Amino acid sequence: MASNRKSHARAVAAAQDHARTRIAIETVSHEIDGGRFAAKVVAGQPFTVEADVFGDGHDRIRAAVRLRRDAGGQADEAAMVHVDNDRWAATVTAPDPGLWHLSLIAWRDLFATWHEDTAKKIAAGQDIALELEEGRHLIAAALDADPPPKARPKKALSRLLAQIEGAEAQTRQSLLMSDETLALMRAAGPRSNLSHYERELPLRVDREAAAFSAWYEMMPRSWGRDGAHGTFDDVIDRLPYVRDLGFDVLYFPPIHPIGRTNRKGPNNALTAGPDDPGSPYAIGGPEGGHTAIHPDLGTLEDFDRLVAAAADHGLEIALDFAIQCSPDHPWIKQHPEWFDWRPDGTIKFAENPPKKYEDIVNVHFYRDALPSLWLELRDVVLFWVEHGVKIFRVDNPHTKPFPFWEWMIGEVQARHPDTIFLAEAFTRPKVMKRLAKLGFTQSYSYFTWRHAKDELTDYLTELTTEECRHYMRPNFFANTPDINPRFLQTSGRPGFRTRLVLAATLAGNYGIYNGFEICEGRPVPGKEEYLDSEKYQLRQWDFDHPDHIKDDIRLINRIRSEHPAMRDFTNLRFYPAADDNVLYYGRMDAAQGSFLLFHVNLDPFAPHEFAFEVPLWEFGLPDEASIEVEDLLHGNRFTWHGKTHWLALDPENRPYAIWRLIPPGGGRA
Repeated sequence: MASNRKSHARAVAAAQDHARTRIAIETVSHEIDGGRFAAKVVAGQPFTVEADVFGDGHDRIRAAVRLRRDAGGQADEAAMVHVDNDRWAATVTAPDPGLWHLSLIAWRDLFATWHEDTAKKIAAGQDIALELEEGRHLIAAALDADPPPKARPKKALSRLLAQIEGAEAQTRQSLLMSDETLALMRAAGPRSNLSHYERELPLRVDREAAAFSAWYEMMPRSWGRDGAHGTFDDVIDRLPYVRDLGFDVLYFPPIHPIGRTNRKGPNNALTAGPDDPGSPYAIGGPEGGHTAIHPDLGTLEDFDRLVAAAADHGLEIALDFAIQCSPDHPWIKQHPEWFDWRPDGTIKFAENPPKKYEDIVNVHFYRDALPSLWLELRDVVLFWVEHGVKIFRVDNPHTKPFPFWEWMIGEVQARHPDTIFLAEAFTRPKVMKRLAKLGFTQSYSYFTWRHAKDELTDYLTELTTEECRHYMRPNFFANTPDINPRFLQTSGRPGFRTRLVLAATLAGNYGIYNGFEICEGRPVPGKEEYLDSEKYQLRQWDFDHPDHIKDDIRLINRIRSEHPAMRDFTNLRFYPAADDNVLYYGRMDAAQGSFLLFHVNLDPFAPHEFAFEVPLWEFGLPDEASIEVEDLLHGNRFTWHGKTHWLALDPENRPYAIWRLIPPGGGRA
């Protein structure tokens, strides 16, 4: 008998538990791996949350998105609207950077259901006396519900109920069926069968520079005068040049002391001369390690002045966080347990067979290195944050443990939510995406090796439409000190202009490494490496070389800055152009009235003439309609009549065209 009672009690409890969630909420857009990882959005910028929401029967459903900053804190609520096929959406905004929390609720709206059914009966001429009484009861229930929603207009409900109860039948019907009453009850009515999504979802809110930035990479040591080793003061003198080009992030490879043991010479030679500077990635020497500055660059006080001067020019300094060490790094003597040692007692230098990096040794992250190494590396990042650096490009993160990155980035961003981490991981797709999920704010990508129209279209469609768009923000670097793309080695000035406009207008984040603006592409024969690379020697750059493309860089960065459509990477759309050598795409921000079109000739050796379609359908216009256009390269305005037009692009003249569409009724730039 006792067993039966326990069984009955369990069944009752299970039934009550199941009954709590009558409304189904499924397929939430910003849920990454069941809520294991946070989706990413930008502070102050609206974003749309979607979900499938539905229930049994034909009752009217309501749903809302809840967004809150702190665990247990007050949530802001935004009503969802039905889109199509049980898909619902709400647009919400998180005002500040940090880790936020997203949840969804749904309920049966009994008054809306009553209102809809009663309207049908009125239209059919049926007697609705009982229905009117049911409506009155629903309003009374809204007034008496305990506890009421925070924003429930109790006075308005009381006045309405008093009017209904004192009115004759026709007036009562008018009051109950009015749009005003329907709106009031939508806000005030009881949430019948209120159902909560099964989990609260994390949401990483970043500042805008996480999603929209233009990077210029340079090695300070090569910016000296008359062949001398560059200093931070030399960089300060060159800040106006970088800002004039339109960049907002100035990124340095490692600025730390460089080891002497196994130092590399020019072009990666195994033997260095007495005056060869070595690779900046061989970090550490008698002068210090990851929190020290190479003495030829200046002092820490000089660096602080540089950071302040850069800010005055509208530039942020980004630093390389490269964990490897030279064999002379102080950590090796202070913490030998952090390194791998060979059976003969020598330290194991870095390898990526068949490549060898004799001037570098790697730490390991487990055994006796946990947790002391993890804490030390976190504190290295925090050290530079205290000196004004909030952006870090992380060298080869895919060769370090995933758990470390998730922990370290979380630790830093808990203290400084506006910190940005760029993952330099040219690796397998799933690894790249995992790093983004773990917390990396931006990611290097395969753009560097995507040149053909179908390659670019397929890759960008993946990045902007699949689930990864919610957590992976690519940074399209057109070149790096490590990668001299084969396309740039042979395509000449037209190729550099093409890759510039593609990198800067297909992505929210993009970058170039200095030398790109003068079309530097001399390779080590047969390799994607620069001849006389400044990774191993000082370089003197002539940025006024006659083949420069500085005017293109200024123009493209100005267009990026002035037009709101450029700030949302996911608004990219590809359009029809009848030539496999022409990439045709658009960026649109309807709320800001901003719509740009781009034509890019991907062939650096020949002109192409082609037909293309103006996307009149984006504005609800028929194929024969007209639309006003501004040529953003030349400034003239005219009208396109109809959908189909022709254009020719000559790479020797200009391999791209950029248009601003002005829809009927005007619109902002």
